[in-house]
Amino acid sequence: MAFRADEAAAAGYEKLKTYLIPRHLSGAERNKSEEQLLQIVSECGPVVESYPTWHPLVRNHDEHNPETLPSERCGYPGVDHTRYLAHGFITCPYGDGQQVIDAVNRLPSHPTATISAERLNVIFYNESASPILVRCQWENDPLEDYQVPKRIAVPLMLEQELPCWRWSQRAETWETMRPYLLGEPHGSRSSLFVSQDTALAMKKIYLSMVESGMFGSPKTH
Repeated sequence: MAFRADEAAAAGYEKLKTYLIPRHLSGAERNKSEEQLLQIVSECGPVVESYPTWHPLVRNHDEHNPETLPSERCGYPGVDHTRYLAHGFITCPYGDGQQVIDAVNRLPSHPTATISAERLNVIFYNESASPILVRCQWENDPLEDYQVPKRIAVPLMLEQELPCWRWSQRAETWETMRPYLLGEPHGSRSSLFVSQDTALAMKKIYLSMVESGMFGSPKTH
């Protein structure tokens, strides 16, 4: 079945709303939560299941063990009850959430994006939780349809994958690598993070690296 970005985004938003807005909220409280959620999605992009390993939000990981979701392993101790957007995520830890904000402030700088965190004055997940919005703001190039431009996505992918030649023994297939390089959800040629043109460029470059032998013999599965 062809990947339909609009359908994936709509389905993701309904799941997000169901998860973050408590059922018992009514009246003004519910309206405030729903309006805030819509605003965040309009700024940070559609709901996603996981990030490409080169995305600034997950890039601070052990290079031998790439991450696709924000966690303590890539710089976010204290995250809990978390849902993900293309260029930000909402986490709802119990307590004041200061551990998450402090962790974001300690992240190393990134050449093309700025990561920031803010406490939200709204009820998400539970009245006892402290919703925190962690936002990825891309610099210089505006995003079209929340997708990362090819001129940025491709070099970020290369920076992520090239060092692997030092320890890799077998080259992974494109089918295996696709969710790691395009993010989830994705189709065969695009995702909510990159356009078809960008995804095809990434595939071509990745396969060229595989064919060079730099990662070792290709896996057959």
